[in-house]
Amino acid sequence: MVLSGSRPVIGITTYLEQAQTGVWDVPASFLPKNYFAAVYEAGGIPVLLPPQPVDAEIAAAVLGRIDGLIVAGGKDVNPSRYGQERLPTTDEPRDDRDEWETALLLAAIETGTPFLGICRGLQVLNVALGGTLHQHLPEVLGSDRYTGVDGVFKENDVTVDEGTRIARVLGGGETLAGKSYHHQAVDELAPGLAIAARSDDGTVQAVEVEGVPFGVGVQWHPENTPDDLRLFAGLVEAAREYRS
Repeated sequence: MVLSGSRPVIGITTYLEQAQTGVWDVPASFLPKNYFAAVYEAGGIPVLLPPQPVDAEIAAAVLGRIDGLIVAGGKDVNPSRYGQERLPTTDEPRDDRDEWETALLLAAIETGTPFLGICRGLQVLNVALGGTLHQHLPEVLGSDRYTGVDGVFKENDVTVDEGTRIARVLGGGETLAGKSYHHQAVDELAPGLAIAARSDDGTVQAVEVEGVPFGVGVQWHPENTPDDLRLFAGLVEAAREYRS
């Protein structure tokens, strides 16, 4: 049993979408339960971080009150942030979320706050540090193997490189079945990032920030494998060490 006093606080970024409940149909912040359930089961205290106006001071203040950060999945990053025109297959921009999560990630790197980027979170990280994305993988690969449909995830093997932070969290380099639901991925890798995992077609599946204790992004959705919470446990442990 994990004692509440030893549980680090993990902030998780959220969606901002039009949502209906009862008579109300309003813009609302929300997050699928799988994310915060995984954090709790791994020994952390989940706290939700809705998109909001941000500057470096606000980002630093938020990071000063949490022990770890998760940047969750969601809509595509605005391609203008990496110097490209938006393709018809790319989502409408969510600039508020792009700016919020970029500021949090840069502050986390600056302070050494442990963080995990999931799907979109990996992509925001790569763009924030100067990398680019493939806007539509089916056009690059000739396959929609990663593109989930109607809320159903696809499974793709992910090979983790030995000697990486992710490999240490998982107990060694291995191939695992990643839950995929994305049509974009890393193209040009940003300076300061190292690739930690790929799939058999070369698609980048995980990256790590060089020189920080725990700065990880994964392209798959580990929150959808509740029987394997090792990545969340790794983040929680890193956050506990950071706090102490």
